[in-house]
Amino acid sequence: MATETKTVLDQETKDIIKATVPVLKEHGNAITTRFYQRLFETHPELKNIFNQTNQRKGDQPKALANTVYAAALHIDQLEEILPVVKQVAEKHRSLNIKAEHYPIVGENLLLAMKEVLGDAATDEIIQAWERAYGVIADVFISVEEEMYEEIGNRPGGWVDFRDFEVVKKEKESDVITSFYLRPADGGALASYQPGQYITVKAQMEGEPYNQLRQYSLSWAPGNEMYRISVKREDPINGYPAGKVSTYLHEEVEEGSILPISAPAGDFVLDQADSRPLILISGGVGLTPMMSMLETVIARQHQRDVTFIHAARNEHVHAMKERVEDITEMYTNVTAYTVYDQPSDESACDKVGHIEREWLKEILPTNNAAFYFCGPKGFMRACYQHLKSLGVAAGDIHYEVFGPSEDITA
Repeated sequence: MATETKTVLDQETKDIIKATVPVLKEHGNAITTRFYQRLFETHPELKNIFNQTNQRKGDQPKALANTVYAAALHIDQLEEILPVVKQVAEKHRSLNIKAEHYPIVGENLLLAMKEVLGDAATDEIIQAWERAYGVIADVFISVEEEMYEEIGNRPGGWVDFRDFEVVKKEKESDVITSFYLRPADGGALASYQPGQYITVKAQMEGEPYNQLRQYSLSWAPGNEMYRISVKREDPINGYPAGKVSTYLHEEVEEGSILPISAPAGDFVLDQADSRPLILISGGVGLTPMMSMLETVIARQHQRDVTFIHAARNEHVHAMKERVEDITEMYTNVTAYTVYDQPSDESACDKVGHIEREWLKEILPTNNAAFYFCGPKGFMRACYQHLKSLGVAAGDIHYEVFGPSEDITA
């Protein structure tokens, strides 16, 4: 992957940037929060791209603050942040963020830095960051250009949004519904890797801006359609109902058209690994796990799989019957269900939560590939359990929106 930049930073600039690392650690979230406020004040059309729910929750500013901090910390060797760059670039490509957006972001980020830091943000510091931002932006633009080129040249691939028809809508549980999507133009379907997602552009009546949301593809590649399985986000803890999930559940029907971007994401199953596979999910986090499970039974017939799913109860547990069918057909697949508040305790293998000692009892080995997905608190617990059971860091795979410390701390 290309990492060349158009400008080389001088040592003085690097020294200034590195000297600001402690300041960014302390004030980074305030800077990025103010940045997004400025951005949407000066360029409200960008609300068509950025998830406003993540803005309200503070996830988006925190994620950007983490990226800026990492870039400053590794300004001597920007290749060190390539994993972060690649993950963010996958998101950018799925949202169709282009090179022309970067100067707008840079201008507002520097102004936000100046506002938050006040006199501490001297002209020398701001000028150094202006030079550094140009170099960092070039890294992102270069990586994203390669991604756009690759997906545009892939058989069935496309850039920007493409209309898909909902050919089937299927209720999976009280809160999760699957949507089967086929290209409205009748053309080919781009391949994807299990674990990847698509971005849906919801154009809702009465809403001044488009709403973009990313949903994991929930079955194996190679089918004639895409499938996403969407949880209806009801009001909770002071947050309103999810606009897009409610729209999909209540207004989108078979025959409806949804614009989507091509599959993206770097949280993907390593199919070259033949060791035992452990898939752990909480709630709607089972969607990428289902894609991985379906892929293994189709392509890695001898690979041992342990599939663990946690849900509140049996009424919100999606695709349970499909997993049961798989375990009956394939002796190499073992499945466990954990319910926090079951209506019938006989409907699950464990009541409560996934706990370290229980994992120790049921896991065949810690020399395996572990993938997990779910709410942040769930993933934080999974990560800590696996680390305490001696699982190697390189065998622990997850995807989180925001700083990895949200899970690993």
